[in-house]
Amino acid sequence: MQKTIIHKLSDKTNQNRFYVKRDDLIGFSFGGNKARKAEKFKEDILAKKADTIVTYGSSESNHCRVIANMAKSLGLKCYIISPEENYEDTYNSRMIRMFGAKVIKVPIDKISITIDDLLEKLRKDCKPYFIPGGGHGNFGTDAYVDAYNEIKEYEVKHDFVFDYIFLASGTGTTQAGLICGQILNKDFDRKIVGISIARNKEKGEGIIIESVKDYLNMDVKDYLGCVNFNDEYTLSGYNEYNDEILKVIKKVLSRDGIALNTTYTGKAYYGMLEYIKKNNIMDKNILFLNTGGLPLFFDDMKELIK
Repeated sequence: MQKTIIHKLSDKTNQNRFYVKRDDLIGFSFGGNKARKAEKFKEDILAKKADTIVTYGSSESNHCRVIANMAKSLGLKCYIISPEENYEDTYNSRMIRMFGAKVIKVPIDKISITIDDLLEKLRKDCKPYFIPGGGHGNFGTDAYVDAYNEIKEYEVKHDFVFDYIFLASGTGTTQAGLICGQILNKDFDRKIVGISIARNKEKGEGIIIESVKDYLNMDVKDYLGCVNFNDEYTLSGYNEYNDEILKVIKKVLSRDGIALNTTYTGKAYYGMLEYIKKNNIMDKNILFLNTGGLPLFFDDMKELIK
């Protein structure tokens, strides 16, 4: 996986120094954290000689778009299980269809049984490979241990440290990988803050803790303080946003030429700024991890240009 750049932002909220890690610039399928994770799954898929990929996610899912694209590039069949509730026609869903993936829409409470039934059926004639939603699991976690090590390399090269790392936290694997990197490096002088895009604090933290425990294969009770999952800016849930988030997206695009989106990165950037102001964080080095999702920005255009 290519290393992604880190550069300074123009934001000066509370006299802090803001930087961004551009995982949105990863070269495959519009980039983002899902592309970084997909590379890890790709290695395992090829090693196991699978011929069919099964995963799940919403119509806005960057993960499903990247996996459908990866399957097409490898000449593999792809099935996407998607909740029919609030299913919309988005740029991601259009690309998923363009890549030839078969989308199976079912009620959200039928997702699990639909996946199980499909895998059982496929195993009769195919070699299916299942990828959890969002790239959840040790491969996804490992991808962000790599990213954490890239951040460390940048700090050594430039002789300074980031006091805070902020990111959009959804299924939790991206944040879990950064935390594992922090633990493995014994690097506890900084705070990694996941801004939840939907889940409440109890559920989000619990899943991250389990991911860290599973990846490190150890008791992590001494490291629970590393898990900072903030659910104060989810609004009413997934894909929900407000005028303040739209203003932040416009400001970052205008000042720095970086496209965020209302579902993930724009909500997280807004949450980061609110968190900083609420906690009176000043004169610190702050890194924002841009986890990507460029097609979602274009879905937002109708709201951004009103």
